[in-house]
Amino acid sequence: MEFRHLGRSGLVISELVYGNWITHGGQVEEDAAVACVNAALDAGITTFDTADVYAQGAAEEVLGRALKDQRRDGLEIFTKVYWPMGPGKNDRGLSAKHIKESIDNSLQRLQTDRVELYQAHRWDVETPLEETMQAFADVVHAGKAHYIGVSEWTADQIRAGAELAKELKIQLVSSQPQYSALWRVIEAEVVPASEELGIGQIVWSPLAGGILSGKYKPGQAAPAGSRGADPKFGRFVEGWMNDDVLERVQQLGPIAEELGLTIAQLSLAWVLQNSNVSAAIIGATRPEQVAENVKAVGVELDDEVMEKINKLLEPVSVTDPKETTAPNPRA
Repeated sequence: MEFRHLGRSGLVISELVYGNWITHGGQVEEDAAVACVNAALDAGITTFDTADVYAQGAAEEVLGRALKDQRRDGLEIFTKVYWPMGPGKNDRGLSAKHIKESIDNSLQRLQTDRVELYQAHRWDVETPLEETMQAFADVVHAGKAHYIGVSEWTADQIRAGAELAKELKIQLVSSQPQYSALWRVIEAEVVPASEELGIGQIVWSPLAGGILSGKYKPGQAAPAGSRGADPKFGRFVEGWMNDDVLERVQQLGPIAEELGLTIAQLSLAWVLQNSNVSAAIIGATRPEQVAENVKAVGVELDDEVMEKINKLLEPVSVTDPKETTAPNPRA
C-alpha cells in the first residue's frame, strides 16, 4: 500500500480507501463483509469510508464491529451526514440539530469516540451554510471529528464552505465526488478550485459501478451475482449498460494486458494519476476483489497510455461540470 496526504492537511491516508456503500448491511452478509474488511487490513489499507444512511445505520454498525479489535490510532475512519435517517422533518439535512445528533449516533454505531473525517454528504439548499459550518466546527472543537469534508459539492459551494471553515478555525480538507475514466465532471471546475484551496479528492465509483472492470460484455446479460444483475442495485449501473460503452471498455483489455494489469486495475491506476486525488474508494463483495484492486497501487501510466485511454473513452465519457449536482443514473 502507498499513502498520500489528504489535500494539504497533515492527515495521511491509504491511496485505496475501503468503502461499504451498498455492500455492508445490504448486498452481502456480515461474515462476508468482515472478511472483506480483514482483506483490506491485510493489504495495508488503513482508511475506511462509510455513511449513516448506508443501510440506515447498519453499514456503520458492521464496520464498527469489524474494526473493534484493531488499534484505533492506526486507522482513519470517515463517515457522512445529510440524507434522511428517520421520518421526522429534522431527521435529515445539515441543520445544527441534525449534524450534532447524527455525529453522536454514528460514533455509537462505529464503536469509537471520534472519526478522522466528517463529511457533508450533499449540499443542503434549506439550511444556511453559516449554520452548517458552525455545527461542523462545534463537532471538531468537541473532539468528535478531526477534519471536515464534503461530497458532491460544486466548485462555488466548496469555495464558500472553505472560506467559512477558515474563519471558524477548522480544516475543510476533502471533497468526495464520483470520478472515473467514464465520469470526469470534476476536472473542469472542482479540481482547480480544490487545488487552490488545498482540498483533496476522495473519489467514489472509480470503476463506474463495476463497468470499468470489464466483466460486462456487449450484447450479453449481466453476469449472475454482479451488481448489474441485481434487481435492487442494478439501477446504479444501468445508465452505462449499452453496447457502445461496453465495447470501448473491452478495448481497454489490450492496453491493460501490455502493462500486466486487468482492466479494473488499469482503471484504478488511471484515477490515481490525478495529482488532486488523495485516494480512491473501493468496495468488495469478496476478499479476492480487494487483493486484486490493491495491485493498481503504485502503477504509473505514462502520457502515451493515458492518451490512449482518454481517446478511446472520450466519446462515451461525461465531462460537463453541471452534472456534479444532477441526479446521476450512472453512479
